[in-house]
Amino acid sequence: MIPSNTWPHTHRDLVQHYYTKYEKSIASGEFQPLVFPWAGLGALVVIIYLLIPHQNRPWLRNARYAVFAFNVAHSIYTVRYVRAKNMASALGLGLITAWSVIWILAILACHDPQKDFQRIERMEGVFGKTEMNRDVGQDGRTNIREDNDKKSIDPDQNHHSNGSLTAKEHLGPSKRHGEFAWQPYPLTPFIERVDWVLDLFGNFRGAGWNWRTIATSPPPKAVQEQLYRNSPHPPQHTFRQHATQTTVHPTRRALLVANLRTLITGYFMLDVLKTIIVHDPYFWGFVDRKPGPYLPSLVTENAVLLHCFRLVISQFAIKYALQTVFSLGPLFFSGVLGPALLGARAESWIYPEPWGAYRHVLDRGLAGWWSAWWHQTFRFAFEAPSRRIIEAMGMDVKAPGAKCIQLGVAFGLSGFLHACGSYTCHGDTRPFLGPIRFFLLQAIAVFGEVVLTATVHKTGIQNRLPRWLKRGFTFVYVHVWFYFTADLLCADFARGGVWLFEPIPVSLLRGVGLGTQGDGWWCWGDSGVRWLSGERWWMSGLAP
Repeated sequence: MIPSNTWPHTHRDLVQHYYTKYEKSIASGEFQPLVFPWAGLGALVVIIYLLIPHQNRPWLRNARYAVFAFNVAHSIYTVRYVRAKNMASALGLGLITAWSVIWILAILACHDPQKDFQRIERMEGVFGKTEMNRDVGQDGRTNIREDNDKKSIDPDQNHHSNGSLTAKEHLGPSKRHGEFAWQPYPLTPFIERVDWVLDLFGNFRGAGWNWRTIATSPPPKAVQEQLYRNSPHPPQHTFRQHATQTTVHPTRRALLVANLRTLITGYFMLDVLKTIIVHDPYFWGFVDRKPGPYLPSLVTENAVLLHCFRLVISQFAIKYALQTVFSLGPLFFSGVLGPALLGARAESWIYPEPWGAYRHVLDRGLAGWWSAWWHQTFRFAFEAPSRRIIEAMGMDVKAPGAKCIQLGVAFGLSGFLHACGSYTCHGDTRPFLGPIRFFLLQAIAVFGEVVLTATVHKTGIQNRLPRWLKRGFTFVYVHVWFYFTADLLCADFARGGVWLFEPIPVSLLRGVGLGTQGDGWWCWGDSGVRWLSGERWWMSGLAP
């Protein structure tokens, strides 16, 4: 339990309270500390399984369901019995563990990745003799066929077979040239298979894969033409462009400049937001307390304005934290590692912007908020189960019943994801009444919005109204909706101690005295990664 109303005096008091509580729970055996590599066992088993070819082994192909079940069991154990000390790690423990279940459900249970998935790769130095003997069918699935005339293959010449180029040897990414083609699951060499599997495992939006989400922009026209030219039987896939797709930077330089700008902007915005947060007990978890005197009385004495202010700060904190983290991927993989190490994986079109334009909210309301403006990182995994359900039931994907299933599954999984993060937080959270209820309400609202919009469009009244009026009305009702529902999620984050984490190492604002007692330039203190030695070898490792 949290001590009396006069405590804590600052957010630092509460952080220390949670650290002490954590140490006691570990010492008593109530929980085990989060340590790596043990925490990654579930994912490691999946990766090892994917590295074993199973095209001609039906029993091994069906074993993917058992592998998924193992990951579920490991994830349940982790969420129930493992805890992290750091505030961000405490939330991340539940989020990442739940995400592993959802992601592996999508790629391993809803699909057979070795048959269903292909990626875009350069032809020269990649497609060897084994790939030459593999047919890619009209359904995009890869079939192995025996080559009874191996002597007819001239090892000193390059050949095309079903769009795959045969090279004398497999070259590393930095030495791959030539045009692009669809690369199915590679059998040889082993290192190429590892590269393919790890790319699949870590590419959540499908850029460069045949399962690219509808919100992810396609590769450039020149790449598309090469894929069709070099693959007589390309996988069932579309490169159609949609207004809701996010921006693709034309060059690697433009990609790096844009993400560097996002990183710098995000850093300073997080500094501002965190400096505000340390003064307001709401963000410490005391959601009913009034804020400190740093706000004008007009806000503090008006319940509506104060609620709006806290929701705006929460939204900006979530968005800028995610934007800043997402910018690190392109900067590291395309910038630091670059084509010399990653080859095609460093191309600018592999890293489209994760966020859409806000105009989609004004034009489509809540549906535009969740399907076009907000980041679509988890979209493929959220959609995969409902697709299988709708296919199994033989439903029309455009029917209202199918739309209900799609929305219920997608937002239900999102609620499950955030509820697990809530459950592993330090504070007194409400996973079911908070995150799960919030996201299920979004599903109901979006479905109602779709039905009402279709009904209104039948009258044609929207054609007689000016655009500014329609957008203004949409802006109002979307934000009124979030005024009444967003606190289910935001307050739960606050109760869990999420806002107590330090997003940046050095604070300019707190360094010049705008923070609270104990704040200064350096923010991370003892919240870094450390080595823990447990009673068993698997209990030892790096602990965040």
